[in-house]
Amino acid sequence: MGILSGLLGNASEIDVQKLEREFELILSDDEQIEKAYRIIRDLFVFTNKRLILVDKQGLTGKKVEYHSIPYRSISHFSVETAGHFDLDAELKIWLSKADEPIIKEFKKDKNIYDVQKALASYVL
Repeated sequence: MGILSGLLGNASEIDVQKLEREFELILSDDEQIEKAYRIIRDLFVFTNKRLILVDKQGLTGKKVEYHSIPYRSISHFSVETAGHFDLDAELKIWLSKADEPIIKEFKKDKNIYDVQKALASYVL
């Protein structure tokens, strides 16, 4: 996946070593990044302890929200694939003690399955 694919909203796997410096202040001492995916400017970061959803905000992306989700708090998740007229696919993640899921949209893209597979391997 290239830059154009990422700009179109397709998920692309990121080299974990490139993220280590950016996340050094966020990770605990014994925590390591194992997988990461980029969707436009946002990230799904899978560590050995939690899922970190990174939401870069604003025009410049300098304002960043790091949403930390321990794997044990994920009660279930679903994937809704894109159709002929609906070009977006969705990943929904439900947390224990939360009524509404976290929803992330993907463009018509097979990499939603890669993100879902990574999520399944950590949650199950």
